[in-house]
Amino acid sequence: MFLLKKINYLTARLTVSPSSSQFFEGDFVTLRCGEDDSPAGWTLRRNTSIDTRAECEEWGEAAGSSCNISYIDPLDSGVYWCESREGPISNMVNLTVTGGSVILQSPVLPVMEGDDVTLLCKTKTTPSNLPAAFYKDGSLIRKQPTGHMTIQHVSRSDEGLYKCDISGHGESPSSWITVTVRLTVSPSSSQFFKGGFVSLSCEEDDSSAGWTLRRNTSRDTRAESECEEWGTPAGNRGLSVEMGGENHGVYWCESREGPISNMVNLTVTGGSVILQSPVLPVMEGDDVTLLCKTKTTPSNLPAAFYKDGSLIRKQPTGHMTIQHVSRSDEGLYKCDISGHGESPSSWITVTGEVSVSFADFTSLQKVQPYLMSTLLLLILY
Repeated sequence: MFLLKKINYLTARLTVSPSSSQFFEGDFVTLRCGEDDSPAGWTLRRNTSIDTRAECEEWGEAAGSSCNISYIDPLDSGVYWCESREGPISNMVNLTVTGGSVILQSPVLPVMEGDDVTLLCKTKTTPSNLPAAFYKDGSLIRKQPTGHMTIQHVSRSDEGLYKCDISGHGESPSSWITVTVRLTVSPSSSQFFKGGFVSLSCEEDDSSAGWTLRRNTSRDTRAESECEEWGTPAGNRGLSVEMGGENHGVYWCESREGPISNMVNLTVTGGSVILQSPVLPVMEGDDVTLLCKTKTTPSNLPAAFYKDGSLIRKQPTGHMTIQHVSRSDEGLYKCDISGHGESPSSWITVTGEVSVSFADFTSLQKVQPYLMSTLLLLILY
């Protein structure tokens, strides 16, 4: 049995709205620290050519956990992140602001292998469906008649520096697109009963990448532990873990080349009730079903569901479906079954077309984002 003790390893997720890595001068942009622990005290910071570690109040307008830039300027180009007073930082995002006539709307966050990714080449004043040429690493990929290009089922070979061009209007800046492996959890849930078995696997198209499962817990915080130290290998890139304890850990896949996968937070309880909710971010527009279940009795008992501490509704059969989720559905969820108890809470993230984290410093165009996170931590601390 492998004991997962409670840890204070806090994570936040920086999101950008509109979801793009490039903007025209004068655009309105909102950055937000989405988190699962509001007392953590997350602060938005940035590095640009004119400031270092500057807080939101110095370059934007703070609004709760968000920061608004009402008129974004080329001098606002740089790296943005959320930082906790307790030390951890979020994913970092690199924003490029141009005074030119063309931008490439591309994922601000890395893309999971197997996802479809759509790139949009647009001008500031004319319709966004003009013919455009798309380039990767300086070479023409293809010309599209309507200004957008979809890369289906992306793989690591699609990672690179992208830009576009619209005849008569100009060329966009370049943006790096990162493709990362997907960590999967089976059963697909973020909560588990003590003693249950969980399988984790690094799904990838290229086994030569050398992905390794790692974790953070109170026993081995930020340790680069080989999975064999706390689980039983199952297949080429997976393992089975017998969960113990009432607490949680953060799990991810890491390549010997540097990049890491999405992170998942697993909660283990010795109680009688869990909430089965998505372990990975949910796409806007999708339907999401939450299941409140007990360890020993049928999983169709009446249950009450809560978001951010407030009752949403009571359901007679123990499950609740949120239809066509939007960003407003993002939050901390739990459930309660009368006579059995309350589940732990789990954060549900709602995202756009892609998810995970993306970063590179403005002076470095082709650098893996998590290496940059490490470098930033060394610089900051």
